[in-house]
Parts: sequence; structure tokens; C-alpha cells
Amino acid sequence: MSKKKICFIAQFPPPIHGLSKAVDTLYNSELRYRFDLEKVNIKDNKKFFLNLIHIAKSRADLYYFTISQTKGGNLRDLIIFKLLALQKKKCLVHLHGGYYRQLVDIDLPQWQRKANYKAISSLKGVIVLSESLKANFEGMIDEDKIYIVPNCVDDEFVPSDAKIQKKIENVNESGIKHILYLSNFIKEKGYRTVLELAKTEKEKCDKGKKKEYHFDFAGNFFEKSEETYFYEFIRKNGLKPYITYHGIVSGEEKRGLLELGNIFVLLTKYPNEGQPITILEAMANGMAIITTNHAGIPDIIEDSVNGVINNKNNLDINEIYGQLKYVSDNLKNMAVTNREMIDLKYRKKFFVSNMINIMMGIS
Repeated sequence: MSKKKICFIAQFPPPIHGLSKAVDTLYNSELRYRFDLEKVNIKDNKKFFLNLIHIAKSRADLYYFTISQTKGGNLRDLIIFKLLALQKKKCLVHLHGGYYRQLVDIDLPQWQRKANYKAISSLKGVIVLSESLKANFEGMIDEDKIYIVPNCVDDEFVPSDAKIQKKIENVNESGIKHILYLSNFIKEKGYRTVLELAKTEKEKCDKGKKKEYHFDFAGNFFEKSEETYFYEFIRKNGLKPYITYHGIVSGEEKRGLLELGNIFVLLTKYPNEGQPITILEAMANGMAIITTNHAGIPDIIEDSVNGVINNKNNLDINEIYGQLKYVSDNLKNMAVTNREMIDLKYRKKFFVSNMINIMMGIS
């Protein structure tokens, strides 16, 4: 019996971000043994027409499509949807974010909005990252065709039980707590607020307080202006002893940074956010989380249980600085809770198994 053939129409790394990382993890997983896979990498818009030819010539049984959340990207997607519909091809959409419905209902002109509703209604299914993100497709497609598949942590970034237990047991003996920002340097993701926290720590130390926190940053600068802001802020405020920038990390370097961290801070209101993989990675490594009530984040972080949730539209530096003390005092319990949550729901094996079940079930 021949294997079911699945064509990935998606963004593959590089660069590495939440979407491309999840796609790469899935494509190189057990799926390769269960299905006959092919891919169309839609990252480069210069290859759009070549990609259309590839899709038109493909004889896949199912097309797995990661759609865009921008106006221009949506136009591209509608053309792909139309091509698949004309050839009566089965399509499964995976939304790695939480902005799609606002894009369609508010940002797009009426004709484009109608085209999206028509395209989505004819799909074999749509996948979202968490319960609250189902709203992106409710009313556009039958309820039973909306699937929830949470993101996952790659096994390489999940320390052994013994290692994590040792980290949790020794958390109060380490002295200085390491605060980690691990994400791309985009203003809406809140890295500037983390810089302000470091400034607050320095100001308190200047007044005689013992240093309690060191701030570790890692990620990519997409805009030169953001890189300039970051280094200028450090220079102007004399923050060099309080901040380390680790660059773009992966592999062993990323593992070391995650194992070092005690508190993960991502104060995001980035429009395209869904369920940040970096939060899950921090949870797997026994960190407490300080974040915002944005996108699918409240589905994984419960205020005062495994972290702290802030109102994304009303961030107060002094209040958040106080939260560093609060989660430090409750770090052991939060760390244990977060690691247990990862082991129960957010490991790679669950992600791959869920995707296989959905893809096998579509006829």
C-alpha cells in the first residue's frame, strides 16, 4: 500500500522564527516515515511563480499550508487557495499566530475579505495553537474542522529530569537570578521594557541595594534601528555590568542559556503572536514566566501559578520589577509546575502525534 503524499506549502528556515521552526520540526519528524513528503518553500516571494508551477504539478493527496497574517501575504495565499480549488486539491491550513481574523475582518477590503471567507469554508480543516485562537476561524468553517495542536519544545531543549531537579533545588543558592529575553528584537515584543527593568535594577544598586538580577538577551535584529536603540540604551545608562547579549543562539549555546535562566520575560503585544515557542522552552527549563495577556499566551500561563500575566496595554516598569521579586520567591513551585506542564502536553511527541492523527483522518 502506497503512503499518503503530503505537500508542505510553508516557510522553512532560515531565518529561524516560531513559524519556520515549527514547520522544520514537523517536516523532519516521524511524518517522514508515515507519509511521502514534498515541500514548496514560500519564504522567497521572488520564486512565487515557480512555486505555483510546483503546486500545479504536484500530485499530493493533501496540501499542508501555513498561511500569512499580512495584507500582501494574504493576496499570495488567495492565489494559492484558488489554484488548489481549481484542481480540486485537499488543503489543511495551519495558523501559527493570532492576528488572522482581525486582518480579514478589519484590515482587508471587502472583496478580499469575501475571498478569504470562501476559501476557508472549503478547506478540509484548519489548525490553531490553542483554545482561545479558535476565534480566528469560528463562523468561517464548520466547528468540527477546527483542530487545536499546541506548539512543542524540541527534545534537544528539554533537560533531563535529574538536571532540572538539581536546578530547582539549587535555585536559592545561586545568588544572582538570570532574567532571559529570548526572541527577535521587535519593539512590540517588549525587549525595550526588559532594558528598562535592567535600568531599574542598576538605579537601585546605585542606592546601595545588592545586585539581584542579571539580564541575558538573545535573538535577531531585523532592523538596524532596533540594534542601535539596544546598544545606545546600554551605553547611555551604564548597563554593561547588568546585561549580556548572546547573539543569535542555537544548539549547545541555546541549551546553556536556557539552563542558566531563572525568569523568562516576554512582554509582547506583537500582532502576529500566537503561542511563543520560547515561552514553552523556558517552561521546560524550569523558569518562571513574566508575560502579557496576548494571543494564546493565557492558555499556557496562569497568573500567580506558573508566572505572572500583565495587561499588554498598560505595562508599569515598577510593577513588573516587583514581579521579579514575587516570582523569585515562588520560583521553586513555578518551575516544578512549568516542567510538569511541558511533560504532560508540550513535548515533541505530542505535537507530531496530533499532526499525524489529523492528517491521517482527512480523506
